Amino acid sequence: MAPVVGVTIAIFLYLAQICWGVQQKINYREKEKQVLDQILGPGSYDARIRPSGVNGTAGAPTIVRVNIFLRSISKIDDYKMEYSVQLTFREQWLDERLKFNDFGGKLKYLTLTEANRVWMPDLFFSNEKEGHFHNIIMPNVYIRIFPYGSVLYSIRISLTLSCPMNLKLYPLDRQVCSLRMASYGWTTDDLVFLWKEGDPVQVVKNLHLPRFTLEKFLTDYCNSKTNTGEYSCLKVDLLFKREFSYYLIQIYIPCCMLVIVSWVSFWLDQSAVPARVSLGVTTLLTMATQTSGINASLPPVSYTKAIDVWTGVCLTFVFGALLEFALVNYASRSDMHRDNMQKQRRQCELEHAAQLEAAADLLQDGGATFAMPLVRQPGDQTLEKMRHCKVHMQQPQRPNCCRTWLSKFPTRSKRIDVISRITFPLVFAFFNLTYWSTYLFREDSEGE
Repeated sequence: MAPVVGVTIAIFLYLAQICWGVQQKINYREKEKQVLDQILGPGSYDARIRPSGVNGTAGAPTIVRVNIFLRSISKIDDYKMEYSVQLTFREQWLDERLKFNDFGGKLKYLTLTEANRVWMPDLFFSNEKEGHFHNIIMPNVYIRIFPYGSVLYSIRISLTLSCPMNLKLYPLDRQVCSLRMASYGWTTDDLVFLWKEGDPVQVVKNLHLPRFTLEKFLTDYCNSKTNTGEYSCLKVDLLFKREFSYYLIQIYIPCCMLVIVSWVSFWLDQSAVPARVSLGVTTLLTMATQTSGINASLPPVSYTKAIDVWTGVCLTFVFGALLEFALVNYASRSDMHRDNMQKQRRQCELEHAAQLEAAADLLQDGGATFAMPLVRQPGDQTLEKMRHCKVHMQQPQRPNCCRTWLSKFPTRSKRIDVISRITFPLVFAFFNLTYWSTYLFREDSEGE
């Protein structure tokens, strides 16, 4: 009988402990409600009055510490010079009016979802163009009040911020985009923003940016002075490096291919006028379309960009190949005219020589009959003088490999094509050497 009584008493005590724990938990939630009503009651707290300064000093400014968690950077627009970012923004300050009893550590903090219940710093983003809060499924905002009076405000927001860019080295450039936060109405005598000690800015792992890479970020202060006073300001400088592989595939390689295709005209026969004209005009129009497409995605700036130099020189090479054919066509017609003149001159010389031979034969026949000495005719003297002048006018030429090589091509039009086959690639290769060494060196120097 005694063991049964003991077991019954043990079960009763266990159930009593469970009920007591449930009662204690219910009382704990009741205490949380009571604390909120006590510290935020109408007669005990006024959200219009800012908290006191350090150590409760009424005249000292309120210190607000800020930190940011960058969740994503969706786009960086070169034309509008802006970028979009999504971040979790946090502020923390001390308001001694919100101190409460934590009941031995059972109340770690109190949570609010209405920002208008407590005093809030009047921070704004000075370079913001557009922005919105996130309300799915519930508003992504909370306020935590700690027992010693510290207030933590956290909110998730998306912003579109202006980013003035220098595109002189585009697309081999680096851009610095800033995120600026400042006080709108409170001067530094009343409110001071400071970065949170330790790690004020965090970035999500595996941050992916289209056509850019986030190299590093720097935190700094940017206090501004106006006619109404000095205002506290914080800023984050984000250093973006443009991914060059995209532009290499989409711009530089196609432009090189167009320039090389325009050189095919040098290897076509000079009589293939339709083929050479259509090839030159097609490459020229394609290069012009490529250039206009590139400029359409960039703002109309007053200075020359690196991509402008590249497309301008490539367009000049393609246009030069078309002009080369015009020169070849003109030289070909000159060669034909010269050949016709030479043929006519040779025909006249042959006719004149035949007449002289006929006259000489007549003289020889008459000399055998009359035994008269052979008399030179005026035509013979003229021929001898011409041969004498030609011999003396020809100056001795020094052996030259280039001249010897060009002598293999009798016409001037053919020589122009042959020289262009060598000159155009060499000049284009020299331009590439100068272009890449110049802009890559400038990129490294400015990056340092």
